[in-house]
Amino acid sequence: MASSNELTRVPKIEAVVFDMDGILIDSEVLWRQVREEFATENGMTWSADDQASTMGCNTAMWARIMVDRLQLFERLGMDESYIATEIKQRLLKKYQEHLPIREGAIEAVHLAAAHYKVALASGSPNEIARYVMRATGLDTVFLATMYGDDVEHGKPAPDIYLRVLQKIGVLPENAVGVEDSANGIKSLKAAGMFVIAVPGPEFPLSPETLALADVCLSEMTQLTLQVIQQATGY
Repeated sequence: MASSNELTRVPKIEAVVFDMDGILIDSEVLWRQVREEFATENGMTWSADDQASTMGCNTAMWARIMVDRLQLFERLGMDESYIATEIKQRLLKKYQEHLPIREGAIEAVHLAAAHYKVALASGSPNEIARYVMRATGLDTVFLATMYGDDVEHGKPAPDIYLRVLQKIGVLPENAVGVEDSANGIKSLKAAGMFVIAVPGPEFPLSPETLALADVCLSEMTQLTLQVIQQATGY
């Protein structure tokens, strides 16, 4: 039988792992925009449901979704490799024009880094994620990073979170993840981590998805040390 001390033991948080798209930068709007523009230029429609299905996915997965949903191979002879290159080029151009950093996000990473190990687990393509890290200066803050192209199975599979935690030597039960998308939250839960959900106003989460999170915030400015500990239930 477990002792009373074991039953009341407070989980020790050692790391905070951040998503990038929608958490550090308000990029989900731009991802949607470039896909909508591509679809419109080719006489097709990219819907809100289409966009939601790609959020948090790695390159291989969202490229496959785009090809399937828009029937790109049948209509235009475009495969996953072609559409991945096309969308990444369009998105990077928009980032170079203006990088939409989410209010309070950079400060939240620095705050967490002063007290915990911090890492990044982003489904974004490697070259785009590296650009964002350099542009924000967070490449010198995160102890480890994992990007979408680094794992075979993207979110909602837990692989990307488990691998980045291995890099920094922290067990899932001692880590908190910060996510905005349904796929990302499911990934954290599958990894066995605590979850802080911070959805953007343009992409609200369903009640069922919000129920999976340990803490729900509306802005990154609300992410404090107290909130990080609150995610453990204590």
